[in-house]
Amino acid sequence: MSDIIKKAYLAGLGAVSITREKLENFTEDLVKRGEVSREEKAGLLSDLVKAAEKRKDELEEFIQKEVQKVLKTLKIPTREEVDALQEKVEQLLKRQENE
Repeated sequence: MSDIIKKAYLAGLGAVSITREKLENFTEDLVKRGEVSREEKAGLLSDLVKAAEKRKDELEEFIQKEVQKVLKTLKIPTREEVDALQEKVEQLLKRQENE
């Protein structure tokens, strides 16, 4: 299950990388067609990249929430829950040693 989630996450990140390259090509095409000046190209590209990065951040947040839902559904403990349990066990062992 985690392999599927990992692949989806990496695919999303890859899509953002491809998007930047495509955005650069897209803005260059706009310049060639005369729809955007060379001076406007940098600002437009910057705005488009920021929008793509925002989408990437939204995708990461969505994936994290979905992973948490899957873990909860499958009753798989989170790292924090395992760490808390380990801490309790260590405390009990120390208490037992002191008795």
